[in-house]
Amino acid sequence: MRQLTFVKPGLLEWWDAPEPRLQGPEEAIVRPLAVARCDLDVAIIAGKAPVAGPFPFGHEFVAEVVSLGEAVTGFYPGQRVVVPYHISCGRCQRCRRGLTARCSTAPPRAMYGLGDLGGEWGGALSELVRVPFAEGMLVPVPDGVEPDAIASVGDNVSDGWRTVAPYLEEWPGASVLVVGGGARSIGMYAAAIASALGASRVDYVDTDVERLDMARVSGANPIAGRPPDRLGPYPITVDASADRAGLACALRSVEPGGVCTSVGIYFANRIPFPLLDMYDGDVTFKTGRAHARVFIPRVLDLVRDGRLRPERITTHMAAWDDAAGALSDRSTKVVISRA
Repeated sequence: MRQLTFVKPGLLEWWDAPEPRLQGPEEAIVRPLAVARCDLDVAIIAGKAPVAGPFPFGHEFVAEVVSLGEAVTGFYPGQRVVVPYHISCGRCQRCRRGLTARCSTAPPRAMYGLGDLGGEWGGALSELVRVPFAEGMLVPVPDGVEPDAIASVGDNVSDGWRTVAPYLEEWPGASVLVVGGGARSIGMYAAAIASALGASRVDYVDTDVERLDMARVSGANPIAGRPPDRLGPYPITVDASADRAGLACALRSVEPGGVCTSVGIYFANRIPFPLLDMYDGDVTFKTGRAHARVFIPRVLDLVRDGRLRPERITTHMAAWDDAAGALSDRSTKVVISRA
């Protein structure tokens, strides 16, 4: 089969590879239908992430079930499913606690399409992909929802969800600040989800005109320019900037007792924190990989009900055979469709 391979920064090529096969009774083989470019993929392609090639590329995808192990129930060949970016069994203590990205059955950091960082699980831009814990991982696509619209739900959309949804349930109608930038699409999804869930105000900070316009369409208030020292205060803030100034702004802008979630990946170990401001404000800070499998069903409900339209964040659609070039597109969100 063919799989798109990250060879080195700026170079993606279609390589031949052996077809994956079922290796146990709890597994599935799926055929990717729609694959989205993750915000981390942008950094990898540009050579700004510590990930070396070659490796099969892509980890955000919707797929069609091809075959199932004999122990898998509740799924059938031809069914459309969302595949989480991370590998999780669904049964261990961590998975039962909702920490599916930290599954204790799978190896540490087990993920699709990220080379040595995630292990040898294959990539989403392949003709076929093996899913090791089918019942624990796969989520059926609701009727009437197109794969292209939800290609990013297995990672970035769910990452945006976790930054705002749990806190808006606790504080209905709370105001939200999203500092955008480095995590291009996650910040956009966070703003759109906050608006959909009834936030009284959603402010979105960025320097990118395209994203500021999308924020306005999603119901957010766009604030153009570099992040200031502080805004607000807000009960809920999101750092999607991957920038020191953006992180500091998000942390300083939390109202007393509020929460800031950072989805930007800071590859440098030494990042300054405004700890005195956080101490004075009694700030809760959250960061880490998103436990996407937990949130996917809730996100799909929002999409099915028409309250969330992830496709509005997609800025470039491309055909499967054109994926190698399309993934270098400079816009916010790229989706590769397999017609």
